Order: sequence, then structure tokens, then C-alpha cells
Amino acid sequence: MAGTSRPIDARGWIFQVEDTGATQETWLPIAGLTTFTHNPGENEETADTTAFDSEGHYEQDVMQRGATLELEGQFRIDKTTKAQDAGQAYVDGEWSQRLGIDSRNAVRWRHETQTQWVVWEATVTPGEQGGGTNEKTSWSATITRCGAPTTAAVSG
Repeated sequence: MAGTSRPIDARGWIFQVEDTGATQETWLPIAGLTTFTHNPGENEETADTTAFDSEGHYEQDVMQRGATLELEGQFRIDKTTKAQDAGQAYVDGEWSQRLGIDSRNAVRWRHETQTQWVVWEATVTPGEQGGGTNEKTSWSATITRCGAPTTAAVSG
């Protein structure tokens, strides 16, 4: 037998944004996602350390680490109230409008099989929205990590 490890389903990933305007800690799930891309090497910077004594072999030191999450999916609304999904609405209407020191917000994400959240302080860049005659309206955002990632236990 080749072992018991199995690949995990992409649909099992959960992404949430912290509502910093709430009176108590509130995390809003981002609904409607159909794809995501985690790029753990985005914004990495290196310094060339190659010298004569490198004997013709390239050398470098990593000077800066970075990462991004690209989230894409469908623009979602509540069927009854017509309000946009709370997580998407927070990204679009609150977070993406902030500038300077106010532009950062917390996000967390994990797979449903994991017992720890990955938590980032991050900025967001809203993505394009659109669609054709027989399509649903798209929604997307790019989240860029600021500083080192942390973790938090899944509670409840």
C-alpha cells in the first residue's frame, strides 16, 4: 500500500476578514469563492552575495519575505435583502477604501481539516468585476501580507 495520505479539496479552504468596526472580535467569511492562489514568494527581495571566493557559483541572501492571496469568485447577494455578502462587502466598501496607516486589516485562512488559522495583517487591492450575457458577475481581491504571519487556534 502506498500510504494513507490523500490530497485535499480546494473547496475546503476558508477565508475570513476581521470587521475592525465591530464592538467585539468579528470575523466575516468571504462567500462565493471559486478559486484562490497563495503566492508565498511574492514581494521577496534578495541581495547578491556572489564574490570571488564563490568560485563561480551564484550566492544570495533573502532580505525581504512577502506573500499574497488572490481570491476570485462570484459576486454574492442575499436573495431576500439584496445586500452583498458581508465579507465581500467589507472588502469592497470598508477595507479597500482606506489609505495610509488605516489601510491594513487582519485576514485569516485555513483548510477545514486544519486546527490553526494563518493570520495576516495585510492590505487589499480590489479586483475587476464583470461578466457576460450567460455568466454570473465576478468578484476578486488581492491580499498582500504586511509583516510576519501568525497563527491562531480554531475555536468553537
